[in-house]
Amino acid sequence: MSDAVRQFTVGYDDDGIRVDRWFKRHLPDTSFTTVAKWARTGQLRVDGARVGPGDRIQAGQVLRVPPAEPERAEERPKRERPPLSEDEAAFARELVIHKDPAALVLNKPPGLATQGGTKTVQHVDGLLDALQYEAEGRPKLVHRLDKDTSGALLVARSTRAAAAFAKSFSSRTAKKVYWALVVDVPSIDDGMIELPIAKQPGTGGEKMHVDEENGQPARTRYRVIERAGNRACWVELQPFTGRTHQLRVHMAAIGHPIVGDGKYGGPAAFLTGNISRKMHLHARRIRVDHPDGGEIDVTAELPTHFSESLASLGFEVMAGDMMPLDVKLPPTREEKKARARAHAKTVRKERRGERRGRGSAK
Repeated sequence: MSDAVRQFTVGYDDDGIRVDRWFKRHLPDTSFTTVAKWARTGQLRVDGARVGPGDRIQAGQVLRVPPAEPERAEERPKRERPPLSEDEAAFARELVIHKDPAALVLNKPPGLATQGGTKTVQHVDGLLDALQYEAEGRPKLVHRLDKDTSGALLVARSTRAAAAFAKSFSSRTAKKVYWALVVDVPSIDDGMIELPIAKQPGTGGEKMHVDEENGQPARTRYRVIERAGNRACWVELQPFTGRTHQLRVHMAAIGHPIVGDGKYGGPAAFLTGNISRKMHLHARRIRVDHPDGGEIDVTAELPTHFSESLASLGFEVMAGDMMPLDVKLPPTREEKKARARAHAKTVRKERRGERRGRGSAK
């Protein structure tokens, strides 16, 4: 076992997570006791600063982790993943819509979780053994989609590729485009939602809500593609942060819950008629820099229930794909504040220079 200090770049989907939760996701064989000991002795650091198990980390930060402790690793029995059946392996391979030496892109169906959890037996992570192909190691998840959200899911085929993709997500160079059907029609066709999000107390972390005081910054752009009178509309969504359930929380918060999302929209999230009661949120497109140059740009076909709903409302899929992807965005609140501070600093310097100039003229 290597005795070298390990370094990990915090990924896009781990933005705002607690340190102990990061270990549970990515280094599950490391016990909480060990993490706490490393933090207490100053061996666990983020961007060079000491950090505790309960502290939150941000995407793009570098987590310094001491070498694994051999005696503890040997004490823990190695968890064996159950072998996949032929049907499960075939199902996993049918999900692949893009494959190259560094990455896979899957079209995840609704109802399939990305990772395992309590009472979750079947999930994408459990199917990755079938997708190793000719690569040396097991594929690695780069980000996640909610269980009932369908669409493009990027998977790295090596540790190097995973690090490169994590950097793209944390630096916001990666683009993710979602399609959704929402209730009613927003008064503004092209809007930016900037509402901080936190876990809703009393839900065990299973539900999020807008929290202006304690929430993590969250930013979502929406654009109306087509309208069905005032009953519903089809929107394009682009998340510029990666908070849990961000798109669902944001759309519900502005009064336009995603159709089928009873968790955040309640009974109002369901339309009458022949519109499916399943959630209508789909990761339509992902574009990200390729580790070997160029880019990956993949579009995922809609699940049956979503395409049937679009057709029922008289919408044409082509209309959504014609929306331009690269558009100049307005600055965030933080960017505005930073620019204001920089401007004030420049003004102060200029005034000091003027005072020195008047003094020397005497």
